[in-house]
Amino acid sequence: MSGDAVLLVQDAAPGVRRLTLNRPGALNAVTAELRERLIAALDEASADRSVRVVVLTGAGRAFCSGADLSGGTSRTAGGAAAPPVAGDVARMLRHGVQRMITAVLDCEKPVLCALNGVAAGVGVQLALACDLVVAAEEASLVQVFGKRGLVPDGGAAWLLPRLVGLQRAKELLFFGDKVRAVDAERLGLVNRVVPGRELEKAVAEWSERLAAGPTRAYALTKALVNASLDADRASCFAAEATAQEINMTTFDAQEGVRAFVERREAGFEGR
Repeated sequence: MSGDAVLLVQDAAPGVRRLTLNRPGALNAVTAELRERLIAALDEASADRSVRVVVLTGAGRAFCSGADLSGGTSRTAGGAAAPPVAGDVARMLRHGVQRMITAVLDCEKPVLCALNGVAAGVGVQLALACDLVVAAEEASLVQVFGKRGLVPDGGAAWLLPRLVGLQRAKELLFFGDKVRAVDAERLGLVNRVVPGRELEKAVAEWSERLAAGPTRAYALTKALVNASLDADRASCFAAEATAQEINMTTFDAQEGVRAFVERREAGFEGR
């Protein structure tokens, strides 16, 4: 295991890279340091051929309580509160939480969220950006923006309609009610809910299956699915054909075909 004060990086099993948000005293609220380390860790996982799946979770009783707002207002050189300048917030979001969510969406390895507790604010988007979500029964999701008079960030208005539809997304964002894990599964926000004591076992089962799978095919499939709702049919079909062309040059695709012909289980190597 390697790590630091805010993010733990562990090779939990062959091919499995585990990233743990590690600010339990602050319910794993996202600071600039945590954000940058998470982005870097996801980028490293994409490039590391030994990594075939990423597990993202939180330390302690929460997954992520959102952005850490304890830094306060910007100050002038004299120590007074700096007046807001138009463009500052948009720039902060582009270079901040939007980059973090994009890093999850664009990671070339499957990202599996182990939702161990509450996710609030941008913490919800961090979980929903993952490819698969396994939640403990006591976990919950809270889109708190409306209750604070804020517009949602972290890609909430992009992610939620794709998962639950327009009207349900508006309901979640307008009211900001807590969504329990069992209801999140019913709505399609998470894939599976298990008792808290069984979360690690369930995550291990799925992560090991993903780690034994055709990693490059997963990467291409992920890219196709993520882009599918933003493109017309002709563009999607063209992207599919290109992805097939690329994938058929991989060892795993050729091994999969051989295994089918020989009537045996395929032995994928992630290349």
